[in-house]
Amino acid sequence: MGFDIVLKIAGVGLIVAVLHQILSKVGREEYAMLTVLAGVVIIIMMLLPQLTALLDSVQGLF
Repeated sequence: MGFDIVLKIAGVGLIVAVLHQILSKVGREEYAMLTVLAGVVIIIMMLLPQLTALLDSVQGLF
């Protein structure tokens, strides 16, 4: 796991935070919440291969 995944997560978080603020100010709270949910799903999908590799290495240890 490198530093690039941390930067990608930070970038997605920054974009989601800006979109959430913009949508909240406009009065679209339901879209703001969906944006946050989509951001969480995107980050989980980015971390899934890393988590799989971690679980494989733990399984190989035992």
